[in-house]
Amino acid sequence: MSQGFFEQFLVILCCAVVATTLFRRIKLPPLLAYLSVGAIVGPYSLGVIKDTHSIELLSELGVVFLLFMLGLEFSVSRMFAMRKAVFGLGSLQVIITAVCLMAICNLFGLPQTTSLVIAGALALSSTAIVSRELIQRDELNSPHGQLSVGTLIFQDLAAVFFLIVVPTLSSSATEIDSAEVALMLLEGSTLLIILLLVGHIVMPLLFHESARSGSSDVFVLTTLTAALLAAWITHAAGLSMALGGFLAGMMLGESRYRYQLEADIRPFRDVLLGLFFVSVGMQLDLSALIDSWYWIILFSVSLILLKTFIITLLGTLLHKDPVNALRAGLNLSQGGEFGFALLALALGNNLIEPDINTIVVSTIIISMIVTPILMNHTYSLSRWLHKDDPIESPQQKLPDASQLNPHNLDKHVIICGFGRVGQIIARFLDQANIPYIVVDNDPVRVMEAATAGEHICFGDAKRDDVMAAVGADRARMLILSFPEAETAMQALKHIRTRFVTLPILVRTRDDSQIEAFQNAGATEIIPEALEGSLMMVSHVLSMLGINHQQIEQQINQVRAERYNLLHGYYHGQHSEKIDSKGRMKEILHPVQIENNCKSAGKSLRDIPLSKHQVSVAMIRRGDHSEHNPSGDTHIQQGDIIILQGPNDKIAVAESIILDGK
Repeated sequence: MSQGFFEQFLVILCCAVVATTLFRRIKLPPLLAYLSVGAIVGPYSLGVIKDTHSIELLSELGVVFLLFMLGLEFSVSRMFAMRKAVFGLGSLQVIITAVCLMAICNLFGLPQTTSLVIAGALALSSTAIVSRELIQRDELNSPHGQLSVGTLIFQDLAAVFFLIVVPTLSSSATEIDSAEVALMLLEGSTLLIILLLVGHIVMPLLFHESARSGSSDVFVLTTLTAALLAAWITHAAGLSMALGGFLAGMMLGESRYRYQLEADIRPFRDVLLGLFFVSVGMQLDLSALIDSWYWIILFSVSLILLKTFIITLLGTLLHKDPVNALRAGLNLSQGGEFGFALLALALGNNLIEPDINTIVVSTIIISMIVTPILMNHTYSLSRWLHKDDPIESPQQKLPDASQLNPHNLDKHVIICGFGRVGQIIARFLDQANIPYIVVDNDPVRVMEAATAGEHICFGDAKRDDVMAAVGADRARMLILSFPEAETAMQALKHIRTRFVTLPILVRTRDDSQIEAFQNAGATEIIPEALEGSLMMVSHVLSMLGINHQQIEQQINQVRAERYNLLHGYYHGQHSEKIDSKGRMKEILHPVQIENNCKSAGKSLRDIPLSKHQVSVAMIRRGDHSEHNPSGDTHIQQGDIIILQGPNDKIAVAESIILDGK
């Protein structure tokens, strides 16, 4: 690594840290921060970095990981389930929009090669923005949401076409060589089929073995290797590296490792993608941007109106639903992140002039910024334009448990850990038609459960990204059913930090860490040993003829008091006095109050037991027992005081009661 590259890399990182922090403070997306950094330090502005080629490789890797993530989102089964929207509306939208844009470019006298690049960059929409906004609004399964998603799926397929075609275009030719393009499409399609067939066999086996190793490092390295290897194969075949990243994502998108892959690859993707957008910003000629600001505004408005009109018209003709067709058109009216990748690829092959690239990139940026605002008003705008047509409310119906998939879960239950306890919970939820999804990191168990039709995915519950992917922000409850208390505690802390209001129920083996789980944010803690005891008690009392309502009242009171009645026990000769963490276990110990006892006649409040972590669990007086006596209770001669506390503190407490010391 040369010193020049290191200095440039350091300058970019420092500027990016400052810029992203400032932009987040003023509620602007980080994308604008990276582009601004590139534009300011690039050769067309301050000239701090004059040679942009030094970071091109890193930025190209960022594009590879971006396309890898888009590939993970691609679902073949989903494509066929929505085939009418995908191959009907989606295909016609891409073709007609691209033809219209190429015609407009030809009117401006641009070469066919440049026109095709611009048409491809602007015809496709932003999967990331549209999907995120639809999910946040609970509109993913609404009619206009389904039209939008179906169109985006075909746009992903069209992205493969452009990634194959663009490297074949010649910068010296003004017209497109159809024979050469057809040959490259044949070669690319063949390579795509081979990679997908081989990948669907090899990839699951590879990641299954990586998951079985139990090492997160091995899993991350396997993910990086798979993405980069696919990128290298397509690059060696004369195609773009980004195409390889997309194909690698497609191969793994249907696997149960998808969410963990997204979580593991995200840090690398975000850093490298940030460098990519910095490099895009470096290619922006600020003087040309200032001189052409009116063209940029005009092109941005025209792009939004053109795509909205085309999608609305096609949606109305194909689906007879003008209202939702208009809403889908407004959703998809922007340029997308794929446009940046395609323009960078074209600029590297000298297929587009830098000043034209500046205008097109700026058009995409403005349209992406406007999208959330448009989507906020699609409902009211549709209602205003179509006053006589019924318009579906943005609220979606709760999906039936048998039809759930990880993409449309809402008001569901998340079960983390699918051992015996987790599986029992899932069976009862299924019988009650309550939607749920399971997260487990045992690859064998996940494979078995998935084969049986369970709603399960492979992932680490301690990862915030995995929790977000399974809809923790929309869940009714999350259950931590791990047998190990340490694993449950780590997951609880991570999840509670990100999802503050989510009800979290924690399963533990005993009551030794109830307070710790409460402090960490658990809504409810269920200690197995104590609940098992309560279940046995309820059966015993029921068999003895006690009224069921009375039994339930007693059990509920014990739970309301956080199992205080059940804490501690009389230890025996072989009882363990220290738990697995090296802490003293709570025990029960009786103290007989004799005639010469210093505490006789005193109230419990006057005896300093609490500072030694000891309390009075019960006072037995003749045939009467008083559980959890109040501080006003006075000790009398002949009483038997049952002390509860750590094993090493009981002796001190007994001495205080008997001798007053």
